[in-house]
Amino acid sequence: MKYLSFILVLLVLLGCEGPKPRKPVQVKSTSFYKESIERSKKLLAKEEELIKNIIKKDSTRTYITSSYGFSYFYEVEGQNNDYTPKTNDEVVFAYTVMNLANDTIYKAEDIGVVQHAIDKSQLFPGLRNGLKLMKELDKITFLFPSSQGYGYKGDGNKIGPNTPIKTSVQLIRIKKNKDSLNLN
Repeated sequence: MKYLSFILVLLVLLGCEGPKPRKPVQVKSTSFYKESIERSKKLLAKEEELIKNIIKKDSTRTYITSSYGFSYFYEVEGQNNDYTPKTNDEVVFAYTVMNLANDTIYKAEDIGVVQHAIDKSQLFPGLRNGLKLMKELDKITFLFPSSQGYGYKGDGNKIGPNTPIKTSVQLIRIKKNKDSLNLN
């Protein structure tokens, strides 16, 4: 009987180990991220090559490559002012969105005139940065790789995923922010 009690106590003590952690069903690795980065690099290189070929074929315009990662040319260059918008300045502009084959996706008339606070509103990255390069009355056409446009999701409507775009922008007015140090 003593042995039976001892064995029961021993089994109870050994049976109370505590919870064992569960192992993950799927182990995440960095290879997924590395593959995603590589796909993005290849896509960007392909789109940049496509844009370079468009520029090479267009001998009638002078293209500028920006530090933001897109190219552009002036349709009309404003002549009255050298001031470009700074953070918190408000700009009023109109724009048209096209694919790289010049097929119109969104007309300026359909979008309407847009008022935007620099670095404060939700515009696609290329347009947000392109506006910073413009002066009043400039009209510029930008060629954006998809990473500067609507990215891997598209716009959920007419612009599909990973679609490079061309955007013609007319900057109508810059309203300088009185609270900032934009004195120029």
